[in-house]
Order: sequence, then structure tokens, then C-alpha cells
Amino acid sequence: MEITKKYRAGTLVTEIIVALVGLIFLVPFYFLFVNSVKSFGDILTNSASFPVSFEWSNYSKAWEATKFPAAFWNSLIITVVSNLLLALMSAMAAYRMVRHNTRFNAVLFTMFVAAMVIPFQSVMIPLVKVMKVVTDTLGITDSRIALIICYLGFGIPMTVFLFHGFIKSIPLEIEEAATVDGSNSYGVFFRIVLPLMKPMIVTVIILNTLWIWNDYLLPSLILQGADTRTIPLATSAFFGQYTKQWDLALAALVLGILPVIIFFLSMQKYIIEGITQGAVKG
Repeated sequence: MEITKKYRAGTLVTEIIVALVGLIFLVPFYFLFVNSVKSFGDILTNSASFPVSFEWSNYSKAWEATKFPAAFWNSLIITVVSNLLLALMSAMAAYRMVRHNTRFNAVLFTMFVAAMVIPFQSVMIPLVKVMKVVTDTLGITDSRIALIICYLGFGIPMTVFLFHGFIKSIPLEIEEAATVDGSNSYGVFFRIVLPLMKPMIVTVIILNTLWIWNDYLLPSLILQGADTRTIPLATSAFFGQYTKQWDLALAALVLGILPVIIFFLSMQKYIIEGITQGAVKG
């Protein structure tokens, strides 16, 4: 009985601590939403207080100022296309390196892992110069295609690393049985291996979506025109050198993060499933 009471008391204390930590993480969202429905003067007066009157017009003004439908469409296309190409190319590359464990593939995988530790800021200036030459040559300057190419280059190392660990958990006997039944290498991969990789595919899509959707620095280097701006670039227009329109900027931020929050909440259960299955060998 004493052990049970102590366990229950300890569990209660743990749950209270976890709840408090969760509330702390929700504080930024409180400030974001509360101030997005205040007037500019109320934000400067007391940003922590609950609004006396709700300024819902901030959202309509931010919608028009950022040309939100166009910015949303740009972000959506870039995120979806980048995710699909990252998942497919990385899955095929990782499968090849795992199932054909040659010295070349081992060195190649080591290079992918090494690329993960290179900070973006160290290659930022060379990237801009190289992409300037490439985009001018291919005629894709200031386009979504150029930005997608950059995301493929920066996203493949981490994605390959995640797929590499997951494929090791897939029993080789399943592939051998499919080969005996007459399937070629492509048939084995697309009909057998790829469906089994669904948890990890969803995991990398979620992680890459959070990165690509919220990224500001890389689009700011590649996209210069107003018609190709993503949501972070459109929102940054409210922050000038001398003035900052906090009321409209916060409303635009709410509009920008709502889609990715809904997507994350609907898909988060696959993250633990994918990482757990990738860590256990079959």
C-alpha cells in the first residue's frame, strides 16, 4: 500500500510538472494570438494583457498587405514539391547504399553525414554566387524551381541518414522472396520496400515541412520578386528600418503558422512510430 501511495503521489507530481512545462511552451502562442487582435497602441502599452476589444480587422489588413493567397500558394508549391523529391530521391539513395554495402557507398554515406554538420552560414555566400550562374544559364532566375533545387541540396543529407537507419530494420528475406517470384530491383523497391517505409516517409515529410515552410534565410537569398515571395518573406515586409507594424505582422504570423500547425497535429503520431521502427532491426 505504501509503495502504491508513493507511486501515485510521484506520478501526480510528475504530471503537474509536465503540465507546467507545457504551459510555459504555450506562452509564446498566447502572446502571438493576443497581440494579433490588439491595436498598435495597445500592443505598445501592455503586450501581456488580454485585449479589451478585439481588432479582427488586423487579419483582413494583413491578408491584403501580404497578398496572402499568392504567398500561401508559393509556400505550398515549394514545400510539397521539395518534400516529394526529397522523400523519393533520398529513399532510393539510402536503399542502394544499405543493400549494396560497397566501399564507395560507405564513403558516400559518410560524406552525407559529414554534410549535416556544415552550418548554412558558412556556405551562404558561395551558394548565392553559384546559384546566380546556374539560374542565369538555365533561365530560372528568381523562380520557385531554383529554391527547390537548393532545398534538395540541403535536405538530402539528413533525409538519407534517416532512411538509411530505417531500411536496416526491413528484413532482407522479404526482398529475396520477391526476387524469387520474378520482381526486378525496381519492382522490389517500389512494391515491397517503399510501402514498408511509410512511417519514416511521413516522419521526414513532417520534419522537412516544418523546416521549409518556416524558412526565411534561403528564400530571401534566392527569391527577389514580389510574385514569388513565400509567407515568411511576405511577413517580413512589416518590419522596416524605422517602423514595425506589430499589429499586422502578428496577424500575418498567425495566418502563416496555422496551416503547418494543423498539419503537424494531424501527423505527429507518425514521428514516434517512424523513429522507433527505424531504431529497431528486424
